Amino acid sequence: MIPAIAPCFEMPNVLTTDEFLNAPGVMLDVRSPAEYNHAHIPGAVSFPLFSNEERAQVGTCYKQRGRDAAVELGLQLVGPKLAAFVQQAKQLARDRVLRIHCWRGGMRSGSMAWLMQTAGFRVSVLDKGYKGFRQWVRDTLAVEKPVLILGGMTGSGKTAVLHKLAQQGAQILDLEALANHRGSSYGALGLPPQPSTEQFENLIAMEWAAFDATHPVWIEAESRMIGTCRIPDELFHQMMQAPVLQLERSRAERVAILLNEYGVANREDLINATNRIARRIGGQHANAAIEYIRQGNLVPAIEIVLDYYDKTYRYDLQKRSVTIHPVDAVNSTDAEAARRLKQRALELTLTRLAIAQKPIKV
Repeated sequence: MIPAIAPCFEMPNVLTTDEFLNAPGVMLDVRSPAEYNHAHIPGAVSFPLFSNEERAQVGTCYKQRGRDAAVELGLQLVGPKLAAFVQQAKQLARDRVLRIHCWRGGMRSGSMAWLMQTAGFRVSVLDKGYKGFRQWVRDTLAVEKPVLILGGMTGSGKTAVLHKLAQQGAQILDLEALANHRGSSYGALGLPPQPSTEQFENLIAMEWAAFDATHPVWIEAESRMIGTCRIPDELFHQMMQAPVLQLERSRAERVAILLNEYGVANREDLINATNRIARRIGGQHANAAIEYIRQGNLVPAIEIVLDYYDKTYRYDLQKRSVTIHPVDAVNSTDAEAARRLKQRALELTLTRLAIAQKPIKV
């Protein structure tokens, strides 16, 4: 967008996605705010060359009058903002090191790179831009790694145990944390808005790339959809093929866990969540649960809803073509349950190794 380049100007480093993600410097996403808000590279700062409205104007001009006219319009829009861009970048990057990307590594990132290098910054740009990063996401998610599924009926405290596994040195992928959702009709209560599915994939890929492929990754059993976020096909296929270690808790424990988790939730929110699954629970059961919620008597309401979720969980397990390995966690702390899960996983690994090494009789 900025044509005049001084003779001493050095072209910025053009990096592959792997190089770009591991390079030093603040990462600036110079796409429009709308593009950034829909999905972006985790850790990137929104630093738009054009506002949403300006981007639309340039796009319309390009379609109606051609490239040259669009470039001239872009220069008119960007020109008055150049000094402000530099000042803002100085605040963000005290060490004067920047990574810059746009949609496909074209004029927007090139223009901003020119400006920042002219102002004395050391700049790297992303080859093929965010579009190239998205291909990296797909390629990364397709890499197979050993997965162990942490199963258990609703209210078994799987998420808490998952984090205890992490504290004990295990690799975990907390999909519900990345999705800002607990995976049921009640799953969004008290949590921030969910990311787009595209951003959900970006977050997963960044974590997946960092896992050691020589050690298992523990993932909580999930349906394909976590609220509005869809688990990427590449990962979901691995999850469906992975061994399931099922956390066993008593019904009373599960009710107590759910009461502790949702007891502070707004009653109207609880009622709305119950109404969303009323047809699946059955109208009479749903009405009874809602009445209990209105009375502030959550235990019988939880009991009613649990009957539905238990049936759903059993149905989901039946679709898996893997063996379910129960792990007794009745009256156990989360830390103890995590230790038992790790021990059971070790036993399964040793059993598989023994079978693999057993000589074949002919």
